Amino acid sequence: MRTALTDLVGVRHPIVQTGMGWVAGPRLVTATARAGALGILASATMTPEQLRSAVREVRSRTDAPFGVNLRADAGDARERVRIIVEEGVRVASFALAPSRELIAELNGAGVLVVPSVGARRHAEKVAAWGADAVIVQGGEGGGHTGEVATTVLLPQVVDAVDIPVVAAGGFHDGRGLVAALAYGAAGVAMGTRFLLTSDSTVPDAVKARYLAATAKDITLTRAVDGLPHRMLRTEMVAELEGGAGRLRALYGAVRRASRFRRLSGLSWPGMIRDGLAMRHGKELSWSQVLLAANTPMLLRAAMVEGRTDLGIMASGQVAALIEDLPSVAGLVERVMADAEGILAGLGAMSRPPLEDRAAPSSPPGA
Repeated sequence: MRTALTDLVGVRHPIVQTGMGWVAGPRLVTATARAGALGILASATMTPEQLRSAVREVRSRTDAPFGVNLRADAGDARERVRIIVEEGVRVASFALAPSRELIAELNGAGVLVVPSVGARRHAEKVAAWGADAVIVQGGEGGGHTGEVATTVLLPQVVDAVDIPVVAAGGFHDGRGLVAALAYGAAGVAMGTRFLLTSDSTVPDAVKARYLAATAKDITLTRAVDGLPHRMLRTEMVAELEGGAGRLRALYGAVRRASRFRRLSGLSWPGMIRDGLAMRHGKELSWSQVLLAANTPMLLRAAMVEGRTDLGIMASGQVAALIEDLPSVAGLVERVMADAEGILAGLGAMSRPPLEDRAAPSSPPGA
């Protein structure tokens, strides 16, 4: 299937695997690239040295295009940009809008810039600055998210910019891809669906928790770090929302933040700066700032260590519809086959029934 996204990036299928911290590592990204979709490495939970190593690992396993997700507000963002330029990475994606200067630097090096946005004005801004495409995440999406549903936000952005738009938030199958294309998108981005594959390194116990989730088990909460965050309900989330566990959570945040500082190589001032950067203009308490800086370790507790009781599990609402753990190759093949079948069926619906079609005229002299 050829779209503006496949033409731009050079992949076979208009599907993007999003950059999920502690989840989107070399194994998942390699499997995605081999399947013909666009895999995105999550670099925010890696040191610069680990990022370079991860890029080289993917490159050693496939020559297909892939990308790296960066935090534009990170103190070492330019060092990470230098790494992806030096290593020949095809796409740089951003959870927050990068600066005009950063976009220009990447464009000048031949790297495609694909920020994620949650509002039309943000899409218009990065498009004017030279972004090559945008990923538009509606409120159904997992992790930090907005309040506008994909079905409302997506057409707004498609109508506002003249660069490829990738739809995110609520997608997991071929029906969703066809719906996104009908809205004018050039493809779909999926996070939770790729997390729930056999190629994902997330512990089995955590995957089982996702597969068992119903719609009521997925919540949008500000209790973790003061920002809207969609995730599975866990014991920790329940305590934070109830207020009873805030002091214990803050004490735990200090310990986990110290551990993440050692893992990431960040300084305490650097961690606080990153926590403050996540405020997005919101008035957060110092405890919330610390919790924001500590979010990577809360994710790691679940996604790496399998601690569903102590960690947080970012999740799109679509988790309530997912019931299996296919391989990435099987997932992409199934999504594309379903989408092509639906499109063929819609094409048939646009033709009149055989009995209503005019009979062919007889040749002269018959």
